[in-house]
Order: sequence, then structure tokens, then C-alpha cells
Amino acid sequence: MSGSSLRRGAGLVAASALTLLLGACATNDLLPWQHESKQEEVRPVEIPARIRPDQIVGRWGLASFTNPADRTRTEAAARAQCKNPYVINMGSSGGVVMHLADQATPQELRLKGSQEGRDYIGPPGPPGGDQDREIVSFDNDVMITRYIDKDTATRYGTMIFVRCGATMRPEPRHSAGAQARSGQPMH
Repeated sequence: MSGSSLRRGAGLVAASALTLLLGACATNDLLPWQHESKQEEVRPVEIPARIRPDQIVGRWGLASFTNPADRTRTEAAARAQCKNPYVINMGSSGGVVMHLADQATPQELRLKGSQEGRDYIGPPGPPGGDQDREIVSFDNDVMITRYIDKDTATRYGTMIFVRCGATMRPEPRHSAGAQARSGQPMH
């Protein structure tokens, strides 16, 4: 066998080995020595909301404001809406049936807690998503929410839900964040 035949044979063996190695890499997405470092996806732990779905199920008067100075007037307007209430029902999977922004048909939404101590209502997914609304405050008779998405929040304003049949109380309403920091229960 001549030297050039040996070189050609060695070249074919090397090319075949390289082809096998690349083929194995293509089917496994990683090089063989990288398998040990591949980490599995870690899903974040879901934090339950401090407000339970059964606490917001019911008939609500609904109104919204954009200027915080209008809150008292808007709360009275929401109370007047009880003649045509917004109804929040319990969902079949443990959530609540409500409308998402710009959606004509209500759907089951989840109450979600966050590591920062905030509560949200929205579709499945991490808390504080674009379709979520934050529960700014809640005291069983009045719930105030605000959409996370800036454009949606601008269009809908801050929404006040007043439980139909609730009596007006002169006591001050506390924000959900202040209650979480003070350790007061949110019910």
C-alpha cells in the first residue's frame, strides 16, 4: 500500500468518525460531554393569593376612576350600579369567572399571590402578567383593582367593586400592600 493510499484511508476513517460524532450531537442537542451540565427547567413555586376566590364571588356594583380625588364619588356610583350588578361566579377549577380586558365573554381566572405580597386576578401564568389586574385593596365589601398593562389601565382606570347589599361603613379602607406590611388580615 502506498503512502497516499494510507493517507486517504486514514482521512476516510477520520471523516467517518467526525460524521458519527456530529450525528450524535444533532440528535441530542448537546455535545456528549455537555449532558452532565444540562439543567432541568425549574418552575417557580406558585404562591396562593391572600384573598380566596369564594371571598370575591357575588354581586358587585362596578365603576372606575382615573383621578384619585374621585374615589369617594366613584364608590357611590358603583353602589348605585347594584341594580344592574357585575356578577362574579366560582369557576369549575377553583378560580373565579370574570372578564378580561376587551373580552365580551367572561372566563375562569385565577387569584395569584406574589413574593412581594401583592394579589392578582388573571389567566394562568406568573403573577403580574399583562392581562392581570392587581387587587389594590380588599375588605369584603369593597375591592379596588387596577390592570397591569399601562394601556389597559389608562382605558379602564382604577376599578371599584362594591358588594351589593353591603352597608356603608365610615372606617378607612387600607391598601392590600399596607395590610400585608402591618400584618392585618385581609378580610
